Amino acid sequence: MSSPLSSKSGAIVLLIASLAGLAIALYAYFTPLTGVTGTLGALVAIVACCVLAVMALLLMKVKTRGASLTLRGLILLGLAGTFFAAMLLHQWWIGVAMVLGLIGLIVDMVRPAPHARLTHN
Repeated sequence: MSSPLSSKSGAIVLLIASLAGLAIALYAYFTPLTGVTGTLGALVAIVACCVLAVMALLLMKVKTRGASLTLRGLILLGLAGTFFAAMLLHQWWIGVAMVLGLIGLIVDMVRPAPHARLTHN
């Protein structure tokens, strides 16, 4: 039997990783002497992490297979792009957060589909 929390655990990991990446990117953008203070690249990483967090929330809510596949594809592109930007900015911790987000996405992809789960009342 699968509880609602366990069926959303991958999306929750993705959400936490996105919020962690957002916090690190905000720190890098606003703190002096980080090397990327006030740069456009750090601002793009902030926006990308916000978008990933919103998509993680949407991933918890979608029910149809097509919508979840599309959303997962967009999330994968967002994770890869944000990871690449983090490496260019030398912000390794944002990269670590994006790898954790990828793990969450993989967990979400291997869980059973909502219509395939058995319900026991």
